[in-house]
Amino acid sequence: MPTELVHNVAGAAAAGPSQNPADDDLVIDLAGVNVVRTGTHLLRDLSWRVELDERWVVLGPNGAGKTTLLNLAGGRAHPTSGTVRVLGERIGRTDMAELRTRIGLTTAGLAERIPADEPVRDVVLTAAWSVVGRWRESYDAMDEVRARALLEQFGVAGLADRRYGTLSEGERKRVQIARALMTDPELLLLDEPAAGLDLGGREDLVTRLANLARDPDAPALVLITHHVEEIPPGFTHALLLREGGVVAQGLLGDTITGENLTRTFGVALTVERVGERFAARAA
Repeated sequence: MPTELVHNVAGAAAAGPSQNPADDDLVIDLAGVNVVRTGTHLLRDLSWRVELDERWVVLGPNGAGKTTLLNLAGGRAHPTSGTVRVLGERIGRTDMAELRTRIGLTTAGLAERIPADEPVRDVVLTAAWSVVGRWRESYDAMDEVRARALLEQFGVAGLADRRYGTLSEGERKRVQIARALMTDPELLLLDEPAAGLDLGGREDLVTRLANLARDPDAPALVLITHHVEEIPPGFTHALLLREGGVVAQGLLGDTITGENLTRTFGVALTVERVGERFAARAA
């Protein structure tokens, strides 16, 4: 299995220049962000910065604001107040469609749109045109090569001719990540990629994400999860959310503590660390 990220050679949109050359390494920059929908605060006074070589995990209970944060970072939502800059572009003052071509994203909503009868190869390939479901668009040989290489990287190359709907949940998750990398994004956002997986499927995925995280040429990574056991080795930072606000953020080892997780999830928790893996349980 290749451990280095496969880089795009065709079919990807060119990344636009940063508006602020001094911040070329700053991938996400949120300052004083509030998101209010129908009178409910989904995010409260949130400030957060992600640099190019960082790999972040975002943890919090249901309703903490994780998905809202991901939508902001993915250029799919606007803040009620505060500023959001992604890849040097300010949300609300840039072409959102153009920005999204520079971001790889996996979400449950996107996964549900993939046709069950779509060949696995085409699930990945169609990302080059930002479409779901192949129709009349054409792809060149280099697109085909990249799609095959990404399927190989995530251990599903042997499933290229299978229909997407026949795959196991773990296989689908790996195909979805391969698709998200098809355009060689500058930022990769993963929304609970291990959700619904059995132990074997989770550990396989965690290992592959660890390989990606350790690749110096990989994009900046943000992974959302509920469980510290799903944090891949190689991730560097953590952001803990509760009720739309920041509980703690910073280097992974300093942030994933029993005290911080207790405040985040509202129950007394202890944390154990073995090597680069974490485990949490009730105190």
